[in-house]
Amino acid sequence: MPERLKLAIAGLGRMGYVHALNLFELHQKGDCEIAALVEIDPSRAQRFLQTTGLKAAVLESVNDLAKSGLCRAAWISTPTEKHQEHAQILIEAGFRVFLEKPLTGTIEGDEAFATSLDRDHPDALMLGFQRRFDEPLKFAKDLLDSGAIGPAFKIYSALEDSGPPPDGYHSGGILPDMSVHNVDEILWLTGRMPTAAVAIGSRLYGHTVSTCVEDFDDALMTMWFGKGMLAQVQVSRNHVSGYRVETIIFGAEGQIHIGSFDQQPVDIRVEAYGRRGKTEPIADRTFSMGKPATSGPEFMDRFGPAYQGEAAAFVQCCREGNPFPVTHADGLRAQKVITAAMRNIITVDDAGRLPSS
Repeated sequence: MPERLKLAIAGLGRMGYVHALNLFELHQKGDCEIAALVEIDPSRAQRFLQTTGLKAAVLESVNDLAKSGLCRAAWISTPTEKHQEHAQILIEAGFRVFLEKPLTGTIEGDEAFATSLDRDHPDALMLGFQRRFDEPLKFAKDLLDSGAIGPAFKIYSALEDSGPPPDGYHSGGILPDMSVHNVDEILWLTGRMPTAAVAIGSRLYGHTVSTCVEDFDDALMTMWFGKGMLAQVQVSRNHVSGYRVETIIFGAEGQIHIGSFDQQPVDIRVEAYGRRGKTEPIADRTFSMGKPATSGPEFMDRFGPAYQGEAAAFVQCCREGNPFPVTHADGLRAQKVITAAMRNIITVDDAGRLPSS
């Protein structure tokens, strides 16, 4: 049996704390040992230690971790502008690293960092795309790959928050920050890259109730894959009734529908139906997401188990010396698609007017 993995957690902010709790569960199971916390705010580290009863070193910087000799694996959830710097320091020190998306925050930075990793450390980084570990979506992909609905010709993927990010949050844009999950989902489901993309961005409501700095609070994107296939992405900060995640895959012989809106999505249903007239479903399966979270980000109700699966996959790959299932290359591909769409973006102004031709 592989030995227990010693690892460090860098960053205990909004997402870092969520990941840290998942890693602590694996620590309790004996799969890993949390050897160190890296956090510039000592109160955050102490809160985590007091909540869990964990005994671990608390370090102020990633540089301190790289020199500490405490472990050779790390989970990084520090601010986006520090992602590349922190990952690079640890990778060059011999660490295997999980990095919360995005790679760097810019397409130019992503391309340069990915080139460096491809050349010097191709198997050192796992990137955070939790949808790859979501059981309903994995089941849908298995159905698609088996030919259950024939060749897919359209995918619709929606992601809508009930409100804007917290006051003071600085976003790289609603498409790079939010739709990256939808785009990666579509590339993963199809195994294909689009040939063209376009987007429409609007400022409708969310920007009026938050000091968050973001270009739009609502956006649509269309991707063309050639040979009779396209994908549509809808993202919004304005679904005030609650968090919505929904995907529909249209095929020549039917469709697969994953999820529907529920204010507390305890159960996620995956339905697959054949052509009109075929009354029996191809598949109809419900996945339990467990007890809704009483606090924390709203997306944990829907993707809590997926985040747990993501953490388990990282630990297992590190313990067994295996390649990671999601890498920097996946992050770069998704951001290339989004960049292409933003170069062709149509902006709707605050009055709902399209630009004049």
